[in-house]
Amino acid sequence: MDSLTQIVLGAACGEVALGKKIGNKTLLFGAIGGTIPDLDVFVGRLLYNNEIDIMAFHRGFMHSIVFTVIGAFVFGWIAFRLYDKGKRKNTTTLYNWIWLFFLSLFTHPILDSFTPYGTQLFAPFSNYRVAINNISVADPTYTIPFLICMIVLMFFKRHAAKRRLWLKLGLGISSAYMLFTLVNKVYITSVYKKSLQSEGISYLRFQTQPSFFNNVLWYGVAETETNYYVGFYSLLDTSSKVGAWSKLPKNHNLAPVNYNNDIKTLAWFSNGYYNFIKEHDGVLRYNDLRYPSFDKENPNNTIFSFTLKKETNRWDILPFEGKPPSSENLSYFWERIKGK
Repeated sequence: MDSLTQIVLGAACGEVALGKKIGNKTLLFGAIGGTIPDLDVFVGRLLYNNEIDIMAFHRGFMHSIVFTVIGAFVFGWIAFRLYDKGKRKNTTTLYNWIWLFFLSLFTHPILDSFTPYGTQLFAPFSNYRVAINNISVADPTYTIPFLICMIVLMFFKRHAAKRRLWLKLGLGISSAYMLFTLVNKVYITSVYKKSLQSEGISYLRFQTQPSFFNNVLWYGVAETETNYYVGFYSLLDTSSKVGAWSKLPKNHNLAPVNYNNDIKTLAWFSNGYYNFIKEHDGVLRYNDLRYPSFDKENPNNTIFSFTLKKETNRWDILPFEGKPPSSENLSYFWERIKGK
């Protein structure tokens, strides 16, 4: 999920591990632990000069269970050596620090696995990307109550019962909301399945996921032999099925035939939900269809869209620019959340 959420969860893990011994300082160490896996964004740029490789590296080994175990011992030992000095000597143990970093490192990729992006939990033994697709990569309903609880507990002494109460409240509310999103996912999937059947769409497979920043408006993409069908469904819709589907051609035949390992990486990255669009000037664009378009007029104008470019013996993509949505896009997004 987003960096703030991972910092909050990491801080909570720090409080669980060492809150009674070192108080608010443990929140900082936990937050650091919760941030470490996402440093692969910077590590990838040090290791590779191809944007496809960099994109594939994110949520790879540094989000794996193996990295969690190794990192817990390495970072735990470093933190213990730095902290266990002077007046703080013998106030903590090496085990305390290993436990702190294990919790903060482990919960990071586990939380990421609930989002649509995909997390390689089993790297380096498998490049399978775990994606349960029940919560958005950023969801304020999950994060804000959790953040408030963590801020409040900072004002209580480390042994205070109320400090533990606020910790439990933060963990409890966030966990309850996560459970709600899982139940919601099951219901939404049934809605999309019935909608596809009622429309007579003979699909090979489909997936559903929440749109951005909420768990009310959902997006689904279904694959057929030659096309994808995409559509929105809001929990506030009056109908119990998807109201409108947009048909997008796969255009996989437009994929460059040379150096197709790079194209295979893009296909793997998007879990096979992608298409190609050739622009009027001949530029070829790759669309990751796991993420929706809020362009009412052009559903091919997806949020995760990249321009392909030819490099020496390789294909590459231009760096993701992440243009902010237009007022029309935001208006359409809000209208669909409210239902129809």
